Amino acid sequence: MSNTLEQMQKDLYNGQVDEVRAATQKALDEGTPAQEILSDGLIAGMDEVGKDFKAGDLFIPEVLMSAKAMHAGLDVLRPLLAESDAPALSKIVIGTMAGDLHDIGKNLVGMMLEGAGFEIIDLGTSVSPEKFVETVRTEGAAMLGMSALLTTTMPAMKTTIEALTEAGLRDHVKVIVGGAPVTAGFAKEIGADAYAPDAASAVDTARSLIA
Repeated sequence: MSNTLEQMQKDLYNGQVDEVRAATQKALDEGTPAQEILSDGLIAGMDEVGKDFKAGDLFIPEVLMSAKAMHAGLDVLRPLLAESDAPALSKIVIGTMAGDLHDIGKNLVGMMLEGAGFEIIDLGTSVSPEKFVETVRTEGAAMLGMSALLTTTMPAMKTTIEALTEAGLRDHVKVIVGGAPVTAGFAKEIGADAYAPDAASAVDTARSLIA
């Protein structure tokens, strides 16, 4: 691995936005392929962030800065990745349940998943079951991630899974649920494929589901 990519990983970990943007351009100027910069620079850096966040060595503000730095590098690479038709790992639709306007956790999950190489379609907050199903269908998404912070909005997760079944899509999409009041037991009870207690776990879970 080049020194530039090694430094990029360190700068990303430290949330150095301008440095990561500059390092991405420098790596391109040195002739490193865009896909290699993505996998060995940005994704590798975010993997370290995710590992230490999971271990409790990093906290949400630090992870958000790292994600911001990752996005700065992605902005440089995106046109080149589009030209090369480099495939994302998988397409994931995410959103917070209808009636729930909390989005910090969902946003963090989206950033971490994008940093891991997934294509994210973020529907935002207060998303209806119908909207989730429609987007999964039109986008051909392989995964759906649903978040709830209010216990009153949790039943909509089950409603959404039932709607996916009725639409004939359930066998084609993996469903991950999370949020403060959500538990692994609840995920199993409503028929979800997996439960993720935090953003770093969501990345590990998504990777295992497409393996």
